[in-house]
Amino acid sequence: MRKWLGHLIPHKLKYRLFALFALVILLPFSVLNLYNYQKIESLVQNKISEQSHEQLDNLHRSLEDQLSIAFKTLIFLEQDTEVRRILQKPEERSVLDNKEIMEDKFKGLNNSFFLYNPSVYFTLLDNSGHVYTSYPPNTSLNYNQIASNASFKALKESKSSYLWVSDEANYVSRDISKSPSLLSLYAELRDRSNKAYGLARISIDFSFWFQSMLQKSESDQAYFIMTRTGEVIARSIPDSSLSAAAVKEIADMPQSGHWTDQQSDTLVNYSYLSSLDWYLVDRIPLHLLFREIETLKKQYFVTFYAITAAFIAVAFMIAHAFTRPLSHMQIKMKEAVRKDLRIRLPEKRYKGEILELTRTFNTMMVDMNGLVQRLRAEERQKDAVHFQMLLAQMNPHFLLNTLNTIKWIGLRSGSEETVEICLSLGKLLETSLNSDVDLIHLRDEIELTRAFLYIQQVRYGNRFQVEFSYDEELVYALVPKLSLQPLVDNAIKHGIGNMAEGGRILIRMGRSPLLQDRLTLEVEDNGIGIDQSSKNQGEARKRPSIGLQNVRERLRLLFKDKGELEVIPLEQGTLCRMHLPVLLSEPYENTRQSIS
Repeated sequence: MRKWLGHLIPHKLKYRLFALFALVILLPFSVLNLYNYQKIESLVQNKISEQSHEQLDNLHRSLEDQLSIAFKTLIFLEQDTEVRRILQKPEERSVLDNKEIMEDKFKGLNNSFFLYNPSVYFTLLDNSGHVYTSYPPNTSLNYNQIASNASFKALKESKSSYLWVSDEANYVSRDISKSPSLLSLYAELRDRSNKAYGLARISIDFSFWFQSMLQKSESDQAYFIMTRTGEVIARSIPDSSLSAAAVKEIADMPQSGHWTDQQSDTLVNYSYLSSLDWYLVDRIPLHLLFREIETLKKQYFVTFYAITAAFIAVAFMIAHAFTRPLSHMQIKMKEAVRKDLRIRLPEKRYKGEILELTRTFNTMMVDMNGLVQRLRAEERQKDAVHFQMLLAQMNPHFLLNTLNTIKWIGLRSGSEETVEICLSLGKLLETSLNSDVDLIHLRDEIELTRAFLYIQQVRYGNRFQVEFSYDEELVYALVPKLSLQPLVDNAIKHGIGNMAEGGRILIRMGRSPLLQDRLTLEVEDNGIGIDQSSKNQGEARKRPSIGLQNVRERLRLLFKDKGELEVIPLEQGTLCRMHLPVLLSEPYENTRQSIS
């Protein structure tokens, strides 16, 4: 993968600037513009969809008004006493008189409710074999045939007061209505005692209504009335149709919404009529919506890419003019390595920023030459200091040899205390002489602390007690050498040194309870405390002492911000707490066996 990337990524600076411009500026800007245009198209589509839904809602309300009027006329016919009397007692008048009265009633209803749209047809049947209609029928009227209509049977079986039939075959004369189907309301007419005295069928020519409502609509928009089964029962444009995908999408969603039909490249809006289980559908070609946007998009991107091409050409020339002096400087820097930095660039050939860069390069060469000379001088000085350090080590070695002599004298004279003091002091001196090691095992630090405490116990006549507390798993943790000894020395000198008896020093070592990856070393005494020690020794000798400052500085150098030393005053005594990282370094097995 890296090999392929190495081939794809250009090595020259001017080509990298070129690629960087294309990837960081040109490509994101192009993607952003495409995204913005898509957002604009989406907003336009949503806005058109909202407007289309408003039109569909108007159609919905108009159709609901038609249904409401059909109900009102049904109630009017049922409550009209003269109509009721004719249906209940047709023998009181002649058939022609009854028919004339009924026709007048039907005309009155049309004049009252349907003056603007006379496309409602009434059919009334009594229980004596008479039929009354407001229309000329397509075929001759037959009472038994009409009364045995499947819709009337379904009405009686359901025992409901009315029944809507949305796909009633058109029974009106073709001279009056050429619609293939009607929307019919079937109902039983009942008197106040709830006794049926006739049947009513009120039909709405919804195709005629649909065409009349859409006379002023856009010629490119097509409106449809579709049933839940996917059958289109009315359309505003005779030859228009919905795609199978659109029909399936709409029929699966009994609600209002919109959908983009990719097959026909149209925006389909639909509104659901729950009362009839119909859909009012509006289909708008997308090319009408986005024609101007597409033209604007093409003009914009042609202009954008033309300007971008010109900008790239100018950027390439600028990059070439800028990188040529850098290439020359690169060659000179390679020569500077071969000639021990003794090289200069001519300043008369360049101007502006390149001239400043050339002057800076020449100044850098001069400074680097001076730095090399100073480093060489410091190396010589470092050798001299090292030699002086070797000489300075002779005095501690002489002191260590003197201690060994005193130890042998003590052995010959039988003074065990002198021997132990010499051994303890010798351990401390040997550790301090080993300048190559900064970190030692915790168990070794404990041994050095015990050696120091032995000397102090002899000095103070065993007037204090010392308790060690540590976890065996931490004996091979690495700690700064001679880090506990200054804390113990501080506790003795400034805490319990002036106490006649009862002094106690607690030395605790373990993991921090808050952070398991930190080691905590504590030295606690029950001495006179920080404030009293400061008063006794005066301003010239206040705690914390030089030894504590030394430990704090060594922690900073070794562990940075992970090493910390804090001095905490207690009610009686002082607590010195040291934090450092847990660094476990167990020796090899044979080394451990030899040590044990």
